[in-house]
Amino acid sequence: MDPITAGIVGTAILLAAIFLLRIPVGFAMGIIGFCGFAYVLNWNAASGMLGTELWNVFSNYGLTVIPLFILMGQICFYSGVNERLYKSAYAWMGEIRGGLAMTTVLACAGFSAICGSNSATAATMSTVALPEMKKFKYNPILSTGAVAAGATLGVVIPPSVVLIIIGLQTSQSIAKLFLGGMVPGILLTMLFMGTIWYLCRRHPQWGPAGPKTSLADKFRSLPGSIEMIIIFFMVMGGLFLGFFTPTEAGAAGAAMSLIIATVTRRMSFEKFRMAVADTLKISCMIMVIILGAVLFGRFLTITRMPFEAAAWVAGLPIPPMVIILVICLIYVVGGMVMDALALLLVTIPIFFPVVTAMGYDPLWFGVLITVVTTLGAITPPVGVNMFIVASMAKDVPMTDVFKGATYFMAAYCICIALLMAFPSLVTFAPGLMQ
Repeated sequence: MDPITAGIVGTAILLAAIFLLRIPVGFAMGIIGFCGFAYVLNWNAASGMLGTELWNVFSNYGLTVIPLFILMGQICFYSGVNERLYKSAYAWMGEIRGGLAMTTVLACAGFSAICGSNSATAATMSTVALPEMKKFKYNPILSTGAVAAGATLGVVIPPSVVLIIIGLQTSQSIAKLFLGGMVPGILLTMLFMGTIWYLCRRHPQWGPAGPKTSLADKFRSLPGSIEMIIIFFMVMGGLFLGFFTPTEAGAAGAAMSLIIATVTRRMSFEKFRMAVADTLKISCMIMVIILGAVLFGRFLTITRMPFEAAAWVAGLPIPPMVIILVICLIYVVGGMVMDALALLLVTIPIFFPVVTAMGYDPLWFGVLITVVTTLGAITPPVGVNMFIVASMAKDVPMTDVFKGATYFMAAYCICIALLMAFPSLVTFAPGLMQ
């Protein structure tokens, strides 16, 4: 068969291996990419390519940014930053109707800023927030929906591992992608809080108001959020002002989080060991996925399928925005059944040339597809965040978790529509960067 047909068949086999055979994504991409490369050229060429890419991937200095940001998040998690952040937010928001759910969304946004993963944020905030909302008699539909939706902010709000990978794979500035994700992340946070306000207006019994907190108590709670604020502004401020490269920012963030945890005596040696172990596990998983994506990308490159697809799509007699909408729909469907990182690594080599050929800003597209893919994490039938929350809330029926998360899908649709209508929401802040 000709190379383009081989690329199409290889992509179909990859999807079957992932969804039908349940082969881990990184291994599936690596094996099929290697075999496909050998089929189109020869085994000697494939073996040489494998050795070269193994060296290129695992000796790439830029990839050190990933374990550093993950370590920062793990140290903050094991030192209890998330719990203190939640209590601080609750002191300010808990006394209004639905305030505890709004607090959960704000805490998710804050923890996302030092975590970068939606699944980690979902597991963490489920442990912290669900018992509190149950104690104050919040409806499980609202409480689980708020956690599942709020946790998706972990991929959008920088520092995001997904944005790091997009930057590395498309040769874009990671710092600019981080800045581009800030406004969509804040916008989503506000839309989620608006959704909670609307639901509690329609169903007052879903989110009863908590006890009133004095102004003095509110200010006394602020130290609980100072740690997160210091780390976030040091990392993002250093990137924005040009003091740090992304790798240096990750190292500075990890060091600062460790210093804070040590000075406050909230990090035992055992907790530090667990943080390092979890960082190694997550980083190794990501590295395998990256290597697999690179091998599969090399296979697609020699078939010329992405370039032919880009040329074909760019020549279609339909508006470019319609093409973008179709691509977004594919990402929503893919996000239902795949982790955002894995989905983006599989599809970016195919869609990125299409979008750039149509003249769209690659920075805007990178942030847009991050938001769109993350929507899949709360979209039935296989939204990963909903299953994580359901596993943590064992007394809540799965149907209630799905129903609760569905209410927040409208907020995502509004955010995506605004990003499409006003690309400057993404590009404005990076444009100010030195």
